[in-house]
Amino acid sequence: MPEISRFFGIIITMYYSDHQPPHFHVRYGDSKAQITIEAISILNGTLPPRVFGLVAEWALAHQDELREDWQLVQNEAMPNKIDPLE
Repeated sequence: MPEISRFFGIIITMYYSDHQPPHFHVRYGDSKAQITIEAISILNGTLPPRVFGLVAEWALAHQDELREDWQLVQNEAMPNKIDPLE
């Protein structure tokens, strides 16, 4: 599961050949969630509201890069790193 970004203790990853819809995985402490790329919404799991807000801000700023990375991991290619939220 390649890590594509990390900021403020939040780790963003994608799995190779993962199920639809296009999404990424977030870990923060004991919290885990899957976030859809198109709607930037929680598909599965839970995150503290503040953390979800940071992740949503980051995802909106990098939505095109997330789409590209999704295509890469669907083809079992290494995704590109994406700049963290600052």
